[in-house]
Amino acid sequence: MDRPSNATLDVPIDANTIADTIRRALGFGASRPSREELADTDEELRGHVALLLDVMRRTAACRMPNSFETQHLTKRMDQIEQQLAHPFGQGVLPPCAEVHQRARDCQWLLAHHTARVGW
Repeated sequence: MDRPSNATLDVPIDANTIADTIRRALGFGASRPSREELADTDEELRGHVALLLDVMRRTAACRMPNSFETQHLTKRMDQIEQQLAHPFGQGVLPPCAEVHQRARDCQWLLAHHTARVGW
């Protein structure tokens, strides 16, 4: 999995851009996107997810490491990271469902991030 560079981590999270990508991905159920459009959106989502995962992990590391909440967040982030390891279109889900799942993971990460920073 590609991780954002340290320089990228210092850039503030653009919640509006991420939310726009999520909305576009979830809108694919109402249309028939091309495989290329799905792959491009998946790539965007992967970048957002990788960035949010890194920021969330750094935030979780600062919290009480043995708290139930931190353990729950860490487990969910581990699951999302495992899903990122699979190349687009090579999982068990059809490509459109795969993009929807990645969008939902991104949505979950963004919601937790924005709740913590008071967006």
